[in-house]
Amino acid sequence: MTSSEDPAWLATALLPWFDRFGRKDLPWQRERTPYRVWVSEIMLQQTQVATVIGYYERFLARFPSVAALASAPIDEVLHLWTGLGYYARARNLHRAAQQVVTEFNGELPTGVDALTTLPGIGRSTAGAIAAISQGQHAVILDGNVKRVLTRFHAIAGYPGTTAVSTTLWTLAEAHTPPERTADYTQAIMDLGATLCVRRKPACDACPLAARCQARALDRPEDFPGRKPRKEKPVRAARVWLILDPKDRLLLEQRPPSGIWGGLWTPPETAADTTLSTLAAQLDWLEGELVETEPLTPFRHTFTHYHLELDPRTVRFSPSRRTAGVAEEERFCWYDRGAAPALGLSAPTVRLLEALAAPQQLALAPADR
Repeated sequence: MTSSEDPAWLATALLPWFDRFGRKDLPWQRERTPYRVWVSEIMLQQTQVATVIGYYERFLARFPSVAALASAPIDEVLHLWTGLGYYARARNLHRAAQQVVTEFNGELPTGVDALTTLPGIGRSTAGAIAAISQGQHAVILDGNVKRVLTRFHAIAGYPGTTAVSTTLWTLAEAHTPPERTADYTQAIMDLGATLCVRRKPACDACPLAARCQARALDRPEDFPGRKPRKEKPVRAARVWLILDPKDRLLLEQRPPSGIWGGLWTPPETAADTTLSTLAAQLDWLEGELVETEPLTPFRHTFTHYHLELDPRTVRFSPSRRTAGVAEEERFCWYDRGAAPALGLSAPTVRLLEALAAPQQLALAPADR
């Protein structure tokens, strides 16, 4: 009998392995409330468990409930997310918390359909929340599960395509057992994260090895199929590190949506912008701007393109005592010695480090 003729076999083989070897003491597993599971699932999207743990613990210490998160300023939420990347996750988490407070009396709604009405919660994330914390029979299909199922069934093609995704959802539903759904959900994610990893999977230790079709073909690393390669375009920008007499850095808050939405960055302009053009754009800064030694240009890589950043350092001398205050609402002077709780983009963090040690800027490209 093949695995497709007996879909229950997968759970039957997987759960005893989970009972012996599964992870059961991660921070979000100690108290499986819908809120705690929700935050963990959002943080774990495209991010490794080891990276998430510290962020999760700090986030939950500051925002122990939906109400606490909903009432917090977005700057503080983004500040605690700084370095974790993919900041739309944090913005959606904050918006969703506010919606939960106003529409659901501070309690996450029950079930996949209701959960997917909240910003940032898709079908798989809703399935994880419902299965792990709400006792629902729900299905997930995150990156780890996709890898396990494509190998188990030797499904060719990139999982991001509609046809492959539809097949995987059908299989995920067939394999999810009606009993111990929460444990199965955690088990298949653990399997993908610990044994059925992207490179050099530990097939000899895998509880599914006996019926894994990719292993039978001796081609586990061929599954899942790779995303079709597309050359990323390269864009360029000039970033201005303007320091006042107190050595504070001028930062500008980005618009709520788009790249680095809501985060604070140094003013960024087109790559050919001159200092005089910048001064005209910042005409509320009453004083003299003098360019000093530039820092080394570097590349920041996004999912869809590379951004070449040319950092220019500028000294600002106010023309009068009261000048130099960030009079525009979207600007502030950032005191590096007593840093306020602001959400900073990854390049901004890198540039702040470079101001302290300019020779350290020429590192490997930063991501996110």
